[in-house]
Amino acid sequence: MAETADRTLFIACGALAREIVALKKAYGWDDTVEVTCLPAIWHNYPSRIPAGVKAKIQAGKRKFGRIFVLYGDCGTGGELDKVLAEEGVERIDGPHCYEFFTGSVDFNKLMDDEPGSFFLTDYMVRHFDRLIWQGLALDRHPELRDAYFGNYRRLVYLAQIDDPRLLEKAKVAAERLGLEFMHRRTGYGDLATFMAAKASN
Repeated sequence: MAETADRTLFIACGALAREIVALKKAYGWDDTVEVTCLPAIWHNYPSRIPAGVKAKIQAGKRKFGRIFVLYGDCGTGGELDKVLAEEGVERIDGPHCYEFFTGSVDFNKLMDDEPGSFFLTDYMVRHFDRLIWQGLALDRHPELRDAYFGNYRRLVYLAQIDDPRLLEKAKVAAERLGLEFMHRRTGYGDLATFMAAKASN
């Protein structure tokens, strides 16, 4: 086991778990790098995120010399950044995972081209039924579609990997929501860049 000062902890949203595991394997990070995730469902309850991250930070300080957070603001209204400032911990740049997968320049261009864009990542495509269709009660009340998605014009699938099954699921999701479809292959974007830079410090 590496000494505490040499070890790095990443605290992440559970929606990024699969991508982080893939990056850890690709970079060959050993026991000097550890990842702990909070429940992805907390995106539906963003008030839980700051306290949850704070608890992970405080527990991690006993075992890790460096701690970083893999969250955007994610609907916390700046409360997460207040916690991080108090704890002296840095997070990846960006308000949400869509932007750090695409990069700020490309994300802003997508929004400039079509402000009514609804984004899905690989995780969200995999769990579309549970998170969106059932989570927003569209399975029971399809009339709510216009209330939730009436101001959107297109669904943009930001793909981290090439998977024909996910691509097809994303197209079906767009059809179910009555939205135009766009596919953009992003890879791991700034998530990979940030983790690689911090893990090697």
